Amino acid sequence: MKGPSPEILNLSGSERGEGVQGKVEICGVNTAKLKVLKSEQSLELLRRARQGDVQAREELISGNLRLVLSVIQRFSGRGENVDDLFQVGCIGLIKAIDNFDVNMDVRFSTYGVPMIIGEIRRYLRDNSAIRVSRSIRDTAYRVLQAKEAYQAEHQCEPTVDQIAQVLGIKREDVVMALEAVVEPVSLFEPIYSDGGDTVCVMDQVRDKKNTDEAWLEHIALEDAISKLSEREQRILALRFFQGKTQTEVSAEVGISQAQVSRLEKNALNQIRKEL
Repeated sequence: MKGPSPEILNLSGSERGEGVQGKVEICGVNTAKLKVLKSEQSLELLRRARQGDVQAREELISGNLRLVLSVIQRFSGRGENVDDLFQVGCIGLIKAIDNFDVNMDVRFSTYGVPMIIGEIRRYLRDNSAIRVSRSIRDTAYRVLQAKEAYQAEHQCEPTVDQIAQVLGIKREDVVMALEAVVEPVSLFEPIYSDGGDTVCVMDQVRDKKNTDEAWLEHIALEDAISKLSEREQRILALRFFQGKTQTEVSAEVGISQAQVSRLEKNALNQIRKEL
């Protein structure tokens, strides 16, 4: 993305906080100076925007940029450009403004946050290094569109069964499509912090290879192999580390294939006894 569109970030110089010391800018916007609308103000502006008031719509956008900022903080630490995430979040905000039903007894932020998150997740999914089949991706797009339409109409998220019923597809297909396009999570993404050491995803992943038991088995195996004759060690190395057949080993060692088979079997039996 090259820069913020005038419609999304139509802020004046004073709203940008130009010249403010220690300011934090995203897309040229001083985040410390972002306005915050009260619930009553948002509702009034939403009614005016629904009647075609362009100025009210722009005030809604600029007055809810802090909501976008709070959402993109959830996606920090993934190596994504913050300016890009902010602009994508603003697109989600605009969609929320255009689809929000003022007659429903729901706060705008309650409806807007999932819309912003959904837009950012779509952006991350489309830019993901993980590729899925075209058919599954198409199904995922249909599922997400149906989910947004249901949410706009009912002001709540649909269940998997409801989405499947709307699209006329199996429940399993909905689940598979959504799982296939979910963005990958970094192993270094923090999941908990109590003010001390932060716990990351990697800390919760079990390592079945580099355990104490695995290290002991590796040491015992090395010790057992060291007790074999030089020729037996060479045969095992050629067979199991280089992947050669017994015929290929016999040609390289200079003995018959039957002798290779016998020496290999004896060596493996001796290792088993040592272990």
